[in-house]
Amino acid sequence: MDCMAHSPKTVLVTGASSGIGAATALGFAAEGARLLLAARRADKLAAVAAQALERGAAAVHTITLDVRDRAAVAKTLAELPAEWTAIDVLVNNAGLSRGLEKLYEGNIDDWEEMIDTNVKGLLYVSRAIVPGMVERGSGHIVNLGSTAGDLTYPNGAVYCGSKAAERAINDGLRQDLLGTPVRVTSIDPGMVVTEFSVVRFHGDTERADNFYKGIKALTPEDIAETILWVVGRPAHVNIARILLTPVQQANSLLVHREPA
Repeated sequence: MDCMAHSPKTVLVTGASSGIGAATALGFAAEGARLLLAARRADKLAAVAAQALERGAAAVHTITLDVRDRAAVAKTLAELPAEWTAIDVLVNNAGLSRGLEKLYEGNIDDWEEMIDTNVKGLLYVSRAIVPGMVERGSGHIVNLGSTAGDLTYPNGAVYCGSKAAERAINDGLRQDLLGTPVRVTSIDPGMVVTEFSVVRFHGDTERADNFYKGIKALTPEDIAETILWVVGRPAHVNIARILLTPVQQANSLLVHREPA
């Protein structure tokens, strides 16, 4: 179903410079959306913007933004050009994991980065954008969760906690918006091949590659297609939550790896 059938939607994607965010941007571009793309890495963001225009985006506006920076989020989103203020779809995608250690041995800086990005960043952006949706009587917030928010795994307590918080915030926001036409969805993927594990292991690509060894993992495009499907449902339908994994993954604890 073409979710842009009537007029081009304006879609804000955070963390749009790579992975799921970039794939989501390109998916919406192919449907003729107007894209407001936010990320920290301006060079990679510019490359995604160029690809989006090639794919058919009606227009693209990029903003260099670290969602952890409360003042920057408020200022940047308050000062958007007039033609970019009416956001139809917000995809709160910016997020990361750092480290894989026992809680009592963890790096506190890693904890701060995960909580500031995955929880507080989502809140800052939502606080800036959702009031306009309520005022206009239209909008859809898509939050990126994880199987980690569904079931905690060893050595990942803080990341899992941040994604459990996302789930609670997602559900609470949907309750708070009851009585408005604004929809709220959590997309909770399992293993997806992105920069996620490279970031988690602080640039150790060998360790990151081993994380996916023997598994046909999900792709960013798989998640983007799911997001587009959710947004494309009729206006009276709200998909509260989708939990999706590779066939070889049952949950955040159980994975079947094929031998090399």
